[in-house]
Parts: sequence; C-alpha cells; structure tokens
Amino acid sequence: MSMFDKPILVFQTDFTYAEGAVSSMYGVVKTVDRELEIFDGTHQIPQYDTWSASYRLYQSLQFWPKGTIYVSVVDPGVGTARKACVAKTVDGYYVVTPDNGALTHIKKYVGIEAVREIDETVNRLQSTRGVAIFHGRDLFGYTAARLASGIIDFEGVGPEYPVEDIIVFPKKLVIADIEGDTAKGIVSSVSDPFGSIVFNISVKDFVKAGFSHGDMVHVLLQHKGETVFDQEVLYHKSFGFVPEGEPIIFNSSSTYVSLGLNMASFRDKYSVGAGEEWDITLTNTGKKVTVHA
Repeated sequence: MSMFDKPILVFQTDFTYAEGAVSSMYGVVKTVDRELEIFDGTHQIPQYDTWSASYRLYQSLQFWPKGTIYVSVVDPGVGTARKACVAKTVDGYYVVTPDNGALTHIKKYVGIEAVREIDETVNRLQSTRGVAIFHGRDLFGYTAARLASGIIDFEGVGPEYPVEDIIVFPKKLVIADIEGDTAKGIVSSVSDPFGSIVFNISVKDFVKAGFSHGDMVHVLLQHKGETVFDQEVLYHKSFGFVPEGEPIIFNSSSTYVSLGLNMASFRDKYSVGAGEEWDITLTNTGKKVTVHA
C-alpha cells in the first residue's frame, strides 16, 4: 500500500504551538508509519472549549477526501472516566476524539454510523504508560496512526457502544429557532483573525425562512440578557456591499449566517464572545435595498 492509498490524518487541538505538544503527536504518528500524511486543521481552538471543537470539526471535515481520519483533541477531562473513541460517519470519515460533546455537530448534521471506545490495552503508546495527561499523543494520535496505516481496522479500535450514548450539547446550542420572519439562536463562534461572529443559524434554514440578499434585518445581540448591539443591518453576499466599518450580515464559509464589519472587527468593537450566553435575534424588516458593489 503506497502513501497515497492510506487515509490522510488531520489534527485539531487547543494545544497552540507554544511548546512541543503538536510536534510530539506528529512524531508518534511517523514512528508508527513514516508514509502517513499529516495536516493541521487548527491548534488554536479556545482552550477547554469542547463546543468550539465540535463546531470546527463539522466546519472543516466535509472538505477533506472521504476516508480522512480527523483527530480532534480538546480534552479537559483527560485521564478521567470519559470515553476515548473513534466514530465512523455515515459518509465514510473517521473521527478520533474524547467523547465529551465534540461529536455534537457531526452527529446532528452528518450522522454517525458507529462508534467504538479505544481499547487502551492495545491501542496506546507503551513507552509513556503511567502518563495520563497527554492522550492526544499517547492515545488519540497513536490509535489514529494505527488505523490509517492498516495495522488495525475499525473493529480493532475497541468495543462498540451505542451511537445514542454519544455525549452531545443541548439542542439550543445546535439548532436555531426559526418562526415566521424571525430567527433566534446563539453566537457559535468568533472568526479569527477578522473578528466576524457566526451564529448557529444555517444559511439553508435562513433562506427557507424568506431571507434574501438585499434585505434589511433587525439584529438584536444580547449577552446574559443585556443588549450589546441593536441595529438594522443589510444582508448581502460579501463585505463590499457596505461602506468601510459598517456592519453586514453574510453567509460564512461554513454555510452559517454571520455578522461582521467591512474591514474591521465586530468582535473587538463590541467585545463579543461565543456560547450559550450570547443570544441573537434576526428579524426581517420587510425593507429591501439595492446595492451595487
């Protein structure tokens, strides 16, 4: 089997590049099989933020070739009784991750065919046995490499458990509430480095609700019930349809509805974060604007 017949490995973590954690993971992969291809997803996920891990995984997995093995490690419960697993999606991807909510979006929007708990008696780096705080290297990276190289197959990962038992975040954090001309959701993520914010409102659902480019949308952004932003904003294709520094609603690259500023950071200007404490309400005003960029 040549290197091009083997699955690609993609890694996302909250490790940053400050120390040697990422390098160590990749060293273990190459020790298992020198031919394996390794790519970075991101290592800048906010630390301990398993919600962001779930969202970022869903955001990028679909653009990799079928069969790709995606290793997602944001693991505040490392070394505890939380499950370490490999999930097989209905469309042929594998995700190696702690089962701590990081599979929420994949389970909801893609579908998981089966999930197996990693058997540490077999699929663990033996030279570091006794170390319980670096499963990214010793368990997840190692198991992913063995799976990609063909040393084990999916059944060789460990015992299967019910897909229904996978830990997921509450429905409110995943699915927006759309009724009539109003969409209510939360801020799912903040786009770095440009500072746009992304909602858990899919473009598909937004358009189905009757929103279209050129609409003026009333935007109400609240944090713990306190109003942060309250303004009518144009919904259009890209930033260039509004003057520099002005807000615009647009379709993000992840196919979710976003709010940003033309050539400025909405996040920085309004000190916006992400998560269930950040509520968004978008209401179609019925006003239509014709703009030529």
